Amino acid sequence: MLYVTIVEDDVVIREELTELINEAEGYKCIGDYSNCEAMLKELEDNSPDVILMDIELPGMSGIDGIKKVKELNPEIDIVMLTVHEEADLVFKALKAGACGYLDKSAPEEKIIDSIKEVNDGGAPMTSRIARLIVGSFQSEKVKSSLSVRELEVLNTLCDGATYKEIADRLFISVGTVRHHIKNIYGKLHVHSKSAAVVKALKEKLI
Repeated sequence: MLYVTIVEDDVVIREELTELINEAEGYKCIGDYSNCEAMLKELEDNSPDVILMDIELPGMSGIDGIKKVKELNPEIDIVMLTVHEEADLVFKALKAGACGYLDKSAPEEKIIDSIKEVNDGGAPMTSRIARLIVGSFQSEKVKSSLSVRELEVLNTLCDGATYKEIADRLFISVGTVRHHIKNIYGKLHVHSKSAAVVKALKEKLI
């Protein structure tokens, strides 16, 4: 039997998850809470195998909740179940100790399978979250390939500066600016100033 605790402030979603878990063979919901504080108070006496937790909660955030759970019982696995798909929140949750990350649009079967997967040592994620993480690593790879000077040029390019204005700001020649921008285009796999700016802003390279 896998024992599961839910931390979710939306009462409808919390009730649906509780019902889903209790109806699945081999699973039992032993606690459902609207906030981390209430869950943490009962954690010692009501210790689950897996916690399904939202990030945005009243009072203590889900990310801080992960840290507290891991301090009290490092053996408990935590899966984030949330609508938030921002890369920084995903990485903060995983860094804090979450073992999986699902969006709330995940099919019921995926949620149930993920509880077992994380308990077996896996790291379940919905495909959109997985793509987001891969994309973030790719963005970091691109960013690390740009030199300090190229990042400076890209930053001023995104400010709308002309080649001459970039040259004046960075105390380099217009020819050197052109050389850097040519390298930037190659590393970003773009062919225009507007495309470089869009990619830099979209992938948070600056």
